[in-house]
Amino acid sequence: MSLPNITLISFGFFEQDFLEQIAKAVQTEFGLPVNVREGHIDLGEYYDPARSQYNANTLINVIDSMKFPESVKILGLFNVDLFIPILTYIFGQAYLSGKSGIASTYRLNNERYGMSQNEQLLLERTKKEVIHELGHTFGLIHCDNPICVMRSSTYLEDVDQKKQNLCHRCQEKLKNE
Repeated sequence: MSLPNITLISFGFFEQDFLEQIAKAVQTEFGLPVNVREGHIDLGEYYDPARSQYNANTLINVIDSMKFPESVKILGLFNVDLFIPILTYIFGQAYLSGKSGIASTYRLNNERYGMSQNEQLLLERTKKEVIHELGHTFGLIHCDNPICVMRSSTYLEDVDQKKQNLCHRCQEKLKNE
């Protein structure tokens, strides 16, 4: 029987090293092994032509329906522009105290904003977003500590200002969940 773990499902063309570094950061933060898998779904049915974006609410339901008996949490990683109806875009979302979350690198890329490519910065931003969304699945809400990974991120600058770790207060809440 497998140990409880977190499953990270890659839906896109991500380098193996990129995924392994994200998995390592997640394992360090949550103390659970991370199983990286490759996923395949037809994203076309989640595309909203009126917005030229992908509906995160329907995508997260797909992730939530996936069964990995050994996994306590599942996160789908994408490279598409995500939205929910009340927001222009999102970096990711998760079910609070649930099993599943999603994150996307689409708006974490420097090139999206007319800046030069920076793979290391993209990796750091993605680690933060993945850990943030998984934090929600473990019952953590947004934190008011400006450097805590659980701080809400509306803009890319918000992501850059945070660290990739939970603050002491969020670590304590996680232990008590």
